[in-house]
Amino acid sequence: MAAPDPQPPPGKPPLPWRARLLVGAASALHAASLRGDGTVNRFLLSLFDRHAPPTPSPVAGVASTDHAVSDHLRVRLFTPTTTARGGDDDSKQLPVVVYFHGGGFVFHSAATAQYDELCRRLATAIPAAIASVDYRLAPEHRFPAPYDDGDAALRWVLAGAGGALPSPPAAVFVAGDSAGGNIAHQVAARHPTDVSGLVAVQPFFGGEEPTASELRLRDAPFGGPERLAWLWRAFLPPGTTRDHEAANVPDAIRRGGGGDRPWRAFPATVVCVGGWDVHQDRQRAYADALRDAGAEDVAVAEYPDAIHAFYLFGELADSKKMVADVAGFVNRRAEQLKQRALD
Repeated sequence: MAAPDPQPPPGKPPLPWRARLLVGAASALHAASLRGDGTVNRFLLSLFDRHAPPTPSPVAGVASTDHAVSDHLRVRLFTPTTTARGGDDDSKQLPVVVYFHGGGFVFHSAATAQYDELCRRLATAIPAAIASVDYRLAPEHRFPAPYDDGDAALRWVLAGAGGALPSPPAAVFVAGDSAGGNIAHQVAARHPTDVSGLVAVQPFFGGEEPTASELRLRDAPFGGPERLAWLWRAFLPPGTTRDHEAANVPDAIRRGGGGDRPWRAFPATVVCVGGWDVHQDRQRAYADALRDAGAEDVAVAEYPDAIHAFYLFGELADSKKMVADVAGFVNRRAEQLKQRALD
């Protein structure tokens, strides 16, 4: 288990009033939609989960289109225009980021307005094509359905995305937040040599033994232990505990880090950690476990004032910084791989 997280200042996380109201509303909606019998009130969620349509004609320099990967899997592809890319030539190869949205494996979609907006910000800042994956949700589709969907989406991108990309990708990354960060890790673990880098933004991991941050921040936004226990029961195979390999990922890595150091081939990784996130101890433990198992390029980006899901509030300074940090990571890694290919 990781060392206790750094203590944030006493009081409440520093949020503007609008963000505080939205967090409170989202928490109340989630609580109301999770039924005691283990099902979800999808109709109630649909009333408040605002969706953004695709925009084949660019909006603010980014076009978006929806694509069918299979009969149950869709991907929303965000492509920055030449103007948004600073006047780059249309033929210049862009990196592609395969993105997995958060929501505890239960909530949201690639069309959720906040995720549509986040992917547009990433597409412009990097610049890159962002393939946002509309994976199947629990409890209707438990483990390993989201991982299998992520695998299929990555294979689709690596195969050329059905001709939807503006050019062959310069490099392919996987990224995700919260449960999407968990999925991104699993997809990268299945395809370590095909993935150029992994961005895990506040990844959602769990375990039976509570961590210091889980005890101390149980009243922080999205940190309630009953809510988290419900989400894991909805996703994990029936009868398993939160020490299952899909939840307790740091321990799973340590158990799999044998003498042949299989994790040495794991792609370069950055883990984004918020100081007001209940999951932060497990996120730092994840980075430590990867390093101990042989992964050679693992960094942790700290946002001391950040709550869980802070990146969805574009007006927050930490949200802007996170997008810039992700852009820097993707561009540095893509340039490293380009230079390596030339040497």
